[in-house]
Amino acid sequence: MSGWWAYLEEQTCQQVDADVLRDRRLSAVRTVWEALRPLGVGLHEAERVVHARYEALGDRVQRTPPDPLDLASLAARVAALPGRVAAVEAFWDGDTMHDWFVLLVAVTDSPDGESHLATVYHRPDGSPPAAAAAKAGRELAGHLGVPFHFASPDVPDDEAPRWRTGRRSAEGPCAQSDG
Repeated sequence: MSGWWAYLEEQTCQQVDADVLRDRRLSAVRTVWEALRPLGVGLHEAERVVHARYEALGDRVQRTPPDPLDLASLAARVAALPGRVAAVEAFWDGDTMHDWFVLLVAVTDSPDGESHLATVYHRPDGSPPAAAAAKAGRELAGHLGVPFHFASPDVPDDEAPRWRTGRRSAEGPCAQSDG
């Protein structure tokens, strides 16, 4: 385990462990980082401390289940949205905790916007996030009779063109990409 754990006060250790046991990784990292920052500890090292706590607490961690990607669950989420769904879109995002992951959203018209449907992380026992999100997105788009868009299904790229951006700039093939 990281030697930095010994520098934390007992109350901080208890808070970090409580967050880890509830699978609140970001909150745990923030707590460690804020406590150790005066000692020159950076965010990356704080993440390593929390990772070590996940390993130490093992099976006691109540892991958050992945977002459901089955058609019935996604269709139910869409049915609760205000307005009309114009497209289903998948796109890459990433952070220091999860590396790259894919967001699946419903793009809506009237009101103009988007609504989160699922976040697809890499899971050692599952399909790669891009493949799982693309499969679920295509099924949902087909069910709804709307386009599916995934501008960069093969390579993580958080700057790939989004559906609405492509539609506004080119009202052409980019608007209905099936990546």
